[in-house]
Amino acid sequence: MPGVIRAGATAIVALLTVIGGVPGICAAEAPKVVASIPPVHSLVAGVMRGVGTPTLLLKGGASPHAFSLRPSDAKALASARIVFWIGEDMERFLVRPLKTLARKAQTVALIEAKGVATLKVREGGAWVRDDDGHETRPTAKNGRPHAHGEIDAHLWLDPRNAKAMTAAIAAAIVKADHANAAAYRANAARLSAKLDALDRDLDRRLAPVRTARFIVFHDAYQYFERRYRLGAVGAITLDPGRTPGARRLRDIRKTIRKRKARCVFAEPQFRPSIVATVIEGTGARAATLDPLGARIAPGEEAYFTLMRRLVADLIGCLKTGP
Repeated sequence: MPGVIRAGATAIVALLTVIGGVPGICAAEAPKVVASIPPVHSLVAGVMRGVGTPTLLLKGGASPHAFSLRPSDAKALASARIVFWIGEDMERFLVRPLKTLARKAQTVALIEAKGVATLKVREGGAWVRDDDGHETRPTAKNGRPHAHGEIDAHLWLDPRNAKAMTAAIAAAIVKADHANAAAYRANAARLSAKLDALDRDLDRRLAPVRTARFIVFHDAYQYFERRYRLGAVGAITLDPGRTPGARRLRDIRKTIRKRKARCVFAEPQFRPSIVATVIEGTGARAATLDPLGARIAPGEEAYFTLMRRLVADLIGCLKTGP
């Protein structure tokens, strides 16, 4: 009988070992993971598929440029093992909470991930000019750039950066949870292949509007424009929390006429009335672009839906004809 018991115990251990190596099957409880904004949360959810579910801080139509933590967010940060964010140039609201509430957690700034290609914030002319005509970037009281630093932090809008972010996410979670490492690695490989396919599809779909000119609400799309060689010619504002002045709006109207911009795009988090004012009498159309996925259900597919919807909204306004 003891031999039978020992044999049975050995079989159970072997079975558990095999299960632990099968992607999508949880061998142990996943660590508590928090993600800052919807695109980051989507990639983290994809890596953790079948093992655990990350917590999203920025939900619904909230903007990282003007966000305050709720009690439930503070609780999630306090119990987190890992926190993923872009970095302080994007989520300024997280800088202090990460030092206080999440001081025991591993913090991963994806803007620093290996393989992520960054671009500098654009300045001057149609990209940003104050009401006195001087080039400027809005600054906070401490003298630091408000919401944006020297680097443009909207890096997820290039799927190649999303791939690099996925690799960094997987590496951090594997380090924290060896028991489910095989599942995380398999998920990351699958996600990487999906991102490659998405990139090819978006490039193909955008070809017909490659040369069309347009104006965006704030300068959030540089990575997207560079990747797909698009014709953005200016932004209404650099800081979406700051109402542009009358001179700024006149300058943008001139840019629309001079560059023959077909569309001016609003964003769901901010007042669309400014766009209506800008396009009046110019012949340009108004539409909306959503770089954060504010109206998309969170989860693994959110990033892919965000990018495809961005393309659909862009094409819908830029295409010629009615």
